[in-house]
Amino acid sequence: MADHKDTNGAREGRTEGFDWGWAAADPEYAPVEIDTTKPSIARVYDAAIGGSDHYPVDRALVEAGRRISPAGVDSARVNRDLLIRGVRYLAEQGIDQFLDLGSGLPSGQNTHEVAQSVNPDTKVVYVDNDPIVLAHGRAVLARDSRTRVVTADIINTEHVLDHPDIKGFLDFSRPVGLLMVAVVHHILDEEDAAGIVNTYKDVLTSGSYLFLTHFCNSFPEARAMEDNLRNALGRGQLRSKEEIIAFFDGMEIVEPGVVPLPLWRPETPVTEPLDHSGLLMAGGMARKS
Repeated sequence: MADHKDTNGAREGRTEGFDWGWAAADPEYAPVEIDTTKPSIARVYDAAIGGSDHYPVDRALVEAGRRISPAGVDSARVNRDLLIRGVRYLAEQGIDQFLDLGSGLPSGQNTHEVAQSVNPDTKVVYVDNDPIVLAHGRAVLARDSRTRVVTADIINTEHVLDHPDIKGFLDFSRPVGLLMVAVVHHILDEEDAAGIVNTYKDVLTSGSYLFLTHFCNSFPEARAMEDNLRNALGRGQLRSKEEIIAFFDGMEIVEPGVVPLPLWRPETPVTEPLDHSGLLMAGGMARKS
C-alpha cells in the first residue's frame, strides 16, 4: 500500500472520490481510533475488491481465501458490480431514499453516487459498525447534505432505527430502498438473522424494496472459505439458496428472483457455467406490497 498510517492508525491520503483536505480545516475533526492488529469486515472487503484502505492483517485474510478458491475471493467485485446495478434499478423505479446497512468502505461508484446520478435529490444513510467507515464518511458529510453516515451495529435494530440521523432524516411513511448487501451472512443463526431482517422489513411502507446478497453454500470449497472468515473475524455464515429466499418472505420478489449475482439483470452477456466468483453469493430484490 502506498498510503501511510498516522499515530492513530487512520489512513492518510485519498480514497477514490473523497477529498481529505476538509479534515485539516475542520476544527471539530478528531481522528478515529482504528485497531490495525485485527482484521475488520469492511477492510477485508476493501482488500478483496482491490481497494487501498486496509492493512496487512486484512490482506492476509484475503490471501488465505485465495489459497482456498482464487475465484471465490473475486465474488467481492461481482457483488460490488451488482450493488451498482441494483441501486440504479431502484432509483429508476422512483426510490429516492436509501438505508444502506453494513455499507463498508467507499469504493468507486457508491450508493449515493449511483442513486443521485438518476435523481440528484435522493437521500442516503450509510450504516456500519467499523469506525473507519465513519472516518471516510465525514468527507461525504462535508459536501453532500443528502447523505448521512452512522456508526452502529445493525444487529441492534432499535438503536439503528431510532438513530436521529436515520429516523430524523429518512421518511419511513414513503418508500425506502433497504440495502443488506453482503452483510446478513455476518449475522449468525444464534443471533436470529431472520428476526433482524424482519424487524427492518417491518418498518418499510408499501412500495419499499429489500435488496439483499448473501454467501451461498453452492460449491464444496465455500465451506472452507466460511471457516476462514469465522476463524479470523468470528463471523461469516453460509446459507442455502432456500434460506436466502426466506429473507424475502412476505414481499414480492423481483425478476429474475434470487440467483447467482452475475445473473441478476446483467448489462452484458454472462458466460456460463459460472466460476466460484459468480457462485459464492446469491441475491435478489423484493418489493413490499
